[in-house]
Amino acid sequence: MSHLLEVKNLSVSFPTDDGLVQATDDLSFHLDLGETLAIVGESGCGKSVSSMAIMGLHNPKSTQISGQVLINTVLGRTDVITASSEEVRKLRGGTVSMIFQDPMSALHPYFTVGDQISEAWLLHNDGTKSDARKKTIEMLDLVGIPDAKSRVDSYPHQFSGGMRQRVMIGMALINQPKILIADEPTTALDVTVQSQILMLLKEMQREFNMAVILITHDLGVVAEVADRVNVMYAGRLVEEGGVNEIYRNPVHPYTIGLLASVPRVDQAHGTRLKTIPGQPPSLISLPSGCAFEPRCEFAKYVPGEICKVTRPEVELKLIDHHARCHLTAQEVRSHL
Repeated sequence: MSHLLEVKNLSVSFPTDDGLVQATDDLSFHLDLGETLAIVGESGCGKSVSSMAIMGLHNPKSTQISGQVLINTVLGRTDVITASSEEVRKLRGGTVSMIFQDPMSALHPYFTVGDQISEAWLLHNDGTKSDARKKTIEMLDLVGIPDAKSRVDSYPHQFSGGMRQRVMIGMALINQPKILIADEPTTALDVTVQSQILMLLKEMQREFNMAVILITHDLGVVAEVADRVNVMYAGRLVEEGGVNEIYRNPVHPYTIGLLASVPRVDQAHGTRLKTIPGQPPSLISLPSGCAFEPRCEFAKYVPGEICKVTRPEVELKLIDHHARCHLTAQEVRSHL
């Protein structure tokens, strides 16, 4: 059976005066209906770039894209990379929708939230403005906007940060998409509001039977909501597996470093958090071997200069658990 979304060997690069920026490199993963896939990693690792490619939002005049982004629906299979702009427009906002990182930037300040959500509905449905307004009020009520009938005529600046994020969720879900991409949906929100937004996303996922891609750097959020996790580094997938497996048995040194840098309630008081030494490599001149090698504390356990000169491939390390490393899972665990 085909997956709802299949990303195969996706590479996205941007020509610049300084050279070619390899934002994502040979990225492959899949997503099934009803599941939540978290994509984690440092800023600049390719999380948002890959999601923009899934949405077909990159400018073809300034972007080099190869690979496949296959979306399977009852109407057939569409490759977003090779599809016409008209085909992609029909998918975007309908089958696939996205919640952007900053709702204040994503929402137009000169139009009411009702007009903006209604426009999204009218683009994909036959109906009148009155029909769209009715649907918009229903959606605002569903995502928890108090007094939706009157707030539908409010402007974005009249909402708090958490309420604006709810408006963005309502706009993304107005056409009941099968795939929802949430790009850092809790950024700049306080902890209480973050929890409310995450709970809302889970409720909406059950309501519409959606698949969700959650892009975040917050490992606490991942543990709370994800089914599977993709860890990215320097534009490449370095580890993937079930959320419990990734947290209990991380295999890639980068994932181990990320988890070690997060405070834990079971740590003794005063325990210093570990940090990953160094900086991520330039995406213009990636190392010929493993991109993480200059920062890796485990590279010394690999014979010779293999990590410096040979790029590791994504391999099965444990059951349903893959990683891009020259060491086996047992070798990594033995050196912890």
